[in-house]
Amino acid sequence: MDAEPIPLCNSGELVDGGLAVSFDVNYGGQTCRAFAIRWKGQVHAYLNRCAHVAMEMDWQPDRFFDDSGRWLLCGTHGAVYHPDTGACAGGPCRGPLVRIATSESEGVVHWHTAFNLKPVTF
Repeated sequence: MDAEPIPLCNSGELVDGGLAVSFDVNYGGQTCRAFAIRWKGQVHAYLNRCAHVAMEMDWQPDRFFDDSGRWLLCGTHGAVYHPDTGACAGGPCRGPLVRIATSESEGVVHWHTAFNLKPVTF
């Protein structure tokens, strides 16, 4: 089954190094928070789950970047991640963040489903 694009937000809602847009996904059968950010003009999305301990990372609602606007920071344990890859850059990481595929066209950002990643249904 091909990845299905799910509309997330208008492109203008994501600013380089700024606030994220959070959303819910069904990951492996569980409802999880996820987030999308813009870094150097490109949109990236990840599960909102630190690779150190499976806790949400934002230190304030939709704030994932550190004060420099260069790194994604886990507000609980201080793990630091590259915004464009989700790879661990420092601190107590046990691997990369779980990436969610995205695309952007005609002023809309989409996230894409995968075999273990689906929209939340109520």
